[in-house]
Amino acid sequence: MQEYRNGDLTFDVDDSGPADGDVVVLLHGYPENRTSWHALTPLLTAAGYRVLAPDQRGYSPRARPMRRRDYRTNLLAADVVALADAAGAKAVHVVGHDWGGAVAWASASLHPTRFTTVTSLCTPYPKALIGSMVRSTQLLRSWYMLLFQLPFLPELALRGSGAKAARRKLVATGLPAEAADRYLAPLIADPAAARAALNWYRALPLSAPLRGSIEVPALYVYPTADAFLGRTAADRTGRYVSAPYRYEVLEGRSHWLPEEAPNEIAALLLSHFRQ
Repeated sequence: MQEYRNGDLTFDVDDSGPADGDVVVLLHGYPENRTSWHALTPLLTAAGYRVLAPDQRGYSPRARPMRRRDYRTNLLAADVVALADAAGAKAVHVVGHDWGGAVAWASASLHPTRFTTVTSLCTPYPKALIGSMVRSTQLLRSWYMLLFQLPFLPELALRGSGAKAARRKLVATGLPAEAADRYLAPLIADPAAARAALNWYRALPLSAPLRGSIEVPALYVYPTADAFLGRTAADRTGRYVSAPYRYEVLEGRSHWLPEEAPNEIAALLLSHFRQ
């Protein structure tokens, strides 16, 4: 499978591993795309899993609505369910990084019967993150989320000298330079792609909060050198999981776990899936 549909949107997807293997869905974050999983995927397929890594809504050129309301959390979660349907899977393991982690939490919350396990890399449960805004320095770390609410200006910041500054900031937070170039290139080349990616942030005020607790076995992985997400929300995430929960802290690792620590992440995932 190289693509799948949800309504009138068509998503590009990498489909790897045995066709009859248990399905793992990998969800990238901002400003990444499905190539962020290239180092991790072979480690999972070698263990017998079928791995699906889509370019999410806004990142796939044929799945790029321009209204911010089209990026509400429930719609992003519905895209994941549509992918499971296209793969013929009744239930899948869902793994998300950064924004993909938020979608993984939402997917497991809104559609619990469709997921065998849920894993979030870096991103805490949304209510834990919101609560940390007044309990820690998280609000200062999240300054860019407020900036991205502005119209037009964030898109302009991905052009010319602004694009070079964005690249430097990403590399300074631990992202390999080659990966930064690979992720930023599509956003720089196409203003519509930049707007769509930023609309994930702009849709936050329009998204309904998740209710209840996670009833799917969950793994949360927090890197202590994350420049964007603090420890307070990480430590509080377990309060919102009523199913078996595993919390792993990776000392000294940066926000960019799929690129920086694929072997460590693969080992944690395989153990989580099997348990």
